[in-house]
Amino acid sequence: MNKSYRRILLVIGPLLMILCTVLLPAAIFETLESRAAIGTVVWMAFWWITGPVDYAVTAFLPIAVNAVLQMVDMKSITANYASETILLLLGASILTASWEQTGLDKRIAIRFLNLIGSNLKKQVVFWFLLSAILSSVLPNAVVCATITPIAVSMLNYIGERDVASSRIASKILLTIAYAAGVGGLASPLGGAMNLVVIDYIQQITGSEYIYLDWVVRFFPIMILLFVSNILFLIRDVDKSEYFANELKKMDKMSFEEKVSLALFLIATVLAFARQAYQNILPGLKPAYVFLTCAIIAFFITDTSGNRLLMWKSVQTKIIWELIYVFAGGLAAGTLINDSGAAAAIGNAVSQMGLKGGLVTVFVIMCFTLVLSDVTSNTATAAVAVPIVVSIIQGIGENPLPYIYVATVGVNLSYCFPTSIRAIPVGYGLQPKYM
Repeated sequence: MNKSYRRILLVIGPLLMILCTVLLPAAIFETLESRAAIGTVVWMAFWWITGPVDYAVTAFLPIAVNAVLQMVDMKSITANYASETILLLLGASILTASWEQTGLDKRIAIRFLNLIGSNLKKQVVFWFLLSAILSSVLPNAVVCATITPIAVSMLNYIGERDVASSRIASKILLTIAYAAGVGGLASPLGGAMNLVVIDYIQQITGSEYIYLDWVVRFFPIMILLFVSNILFLIRDVDKSEYFANELKKMDKMSFEEKVSLALFLIATVLAFARQAYQNILPGLKPAYVFLTCAIIAFFITDTSGNRLLMWKSVQTKIIWELIYVFAGGLAAGTLINDSGAAAAIGNAVSQMGLKGGLVTVFVIMCFTLVLSDVTSNTATAAVAVPIVVSIIQGIGENPLPYIYVATVGVNLSYCFPTSIRAIPVGYGLQPKYM
């Protein structure tokens, strides 16, 4: 990047933040803190998209700006940089660090290429369906954090190591993140945001919500979302586009490879089977499962008596940028919610004089989509659903259909490197591609 152009981008970032703080209407955003919070998120989004500094550096802006302006309690900001999801990503990164060392990454790549084939369209469809189906019953962060390293191993093996400059690698990693978000809508188990929605529905109806009703109601929407997303993702893929790969005959799997794979599979299975043991071990959440298995990996020795993992080598393979970008996205969401900015946006929507029908549906979708892009899906559900209920009850209509509309927007987010979309960015995907 040209030095002069980079300097201009560096200046524009904080300038956007100042303009938002000064120019956003005080009638809607009554406090300086809420206007500054929005300005900070705009600043982060601009730097993430244009890239004048490293993405991880931008991720620390919430701490720096909040230290100066004191928009929210600093503890709520810094907590995002050591959250359970961050520990999950750290544990998964440590476990996959041994793959390259043992050659397991090549073996996984060959197996998946043999399974799916090297046609890019088939690859996109496969990774989308795998990620979406798993995220329908599992937290999307767990799905994205466990599937992405597998795809990256395959991409590295076929020579697509530079994700930023590889259209193929960027396409596949973005496919996994998109699908993990879309799939969460398919069932109540797809994420905490869905459970928040169900809680509000039960309050309104006064009766227990049957999970099967959710699946039936959203099934037509899921079919539409699956088809439209896949068509969008493969729209610019040539029919004859293939990976340039050579499938090599490999030796029998070594002890080191087996251990590396076993630890990752144990962590993944335990994370996916959380409901089976959560009453017995309530503290052993997916994040701590991955971290525990990562610790065990440091105790293992190979057939030569050498330790499987050493911290000096592991720390160079952990994708720290992935962890910090994810944390920065969480911190941005905390700023929006705790400063009152999200509530102010919701209040503005409630005063738009909506009368129901298509216009109301459109406004609710826009409101929830934008909010879920800059904050977490769960926080969006907690903020948006009660606002939707109050609006619809105020005009004398049944709020349930509009709650379902809001739920679609709550689950879908595509544009910014926040939430699970920070994971492919950590592996090299450029946010401007997103």
